[in-house]
Amino acid sequence: MPDAPSSRWSDLERPALDGPALAAALIKDSGLWRSLEVVPEIGSTNAELVRAAGEDAAEGTVLVAEHQVAGRGRLDRVWTSPPRAGLTVSFLLRPDVPAARRGWLPLLTGVALAESVAEGTGVLASLKWPNDLLARDGRKLAGILAESTGTAVVVGVGLNVSTTAEELPDTGTSLTRIAGATVDRGPVLLAFLRAVERRYLRWTEALGDPVLSGLAADYLAWSSTVGATIAVTLPDGSIVEGVAEAVDWDGRLVVATSEGRLDLASGDVRHVRTR
Repeated sequence: MPDAPSSRWSDLERPALDGPALAAALIKDSGLWRSLEVVPEIGSTNAELVRAAGEDAAEGTVLVAEHQVAGRGRLDRVWTSPPRAGLTVSFLLRPDVPAARRGWLPLLTGVALAESVAEGTGVLASLKWPNDLLARDGRKLAGILAESTGTAVVVGVGLNVSTTAEELPDTGTSLTRIAGATVDRGPVLLAFLRAVERRYLRWTEALGDPVLSGLAADYLAWSSTVGATIAVTLPDGSIVEGVAEAVDWDGRLVVATSEGRLDLASGDVRHVRTR
């Protein structure tokens, strides 16, 4: 009898991604994606593409890591995941839109992620402004980080797929935990990137107009922040409390407070009471 595996997860339960097959399927007939590479391990996919952007890498470059050892979220938080337990992907864009409208890119990415996860796995999630995909119980499924460098924006996504309760913080969850079944990462990745392409091309054709492109309405449909009572920790450490009323034309969160309305470009949101 063969020895029992040292981990409850076997390679069959966490198979490696087939990079060449995924690249061929994605790039064929694509109006945006130019390359897709899967690497076994990297410090940070975002950091690597920011470096590549400085060397004039093409728009539509996609980098996926099976294991990211120095991943970062917003506010320089650490993002970690066991090898092959999630999707860690970054892509390079060069949007020809007014600079202020770039604030919609992480929101656009969130909508594409929520749509593709729902369609591919049946898991219904919501979006917490500006960068989190949440399960229905409020636990975090994914984080999004957008970084500008010159004319480029690098967008990174970390999605928990097969991560177990023991491997997650109390505030996190995964697609497998919610769905109660194994989730194949390859189809989820392709569906997500194709959803990003559809929305990105429509948004850039509208010169970043979130209303004309339909992005604003769709974002509100997925948002669990707009309409909620929230507390926002600002970059300087101060806390703003109020009701999230809207997202404006530049992707800023409009918050009604006791001292008036504020338009926030960044901040760490906590939902106090959802709508």
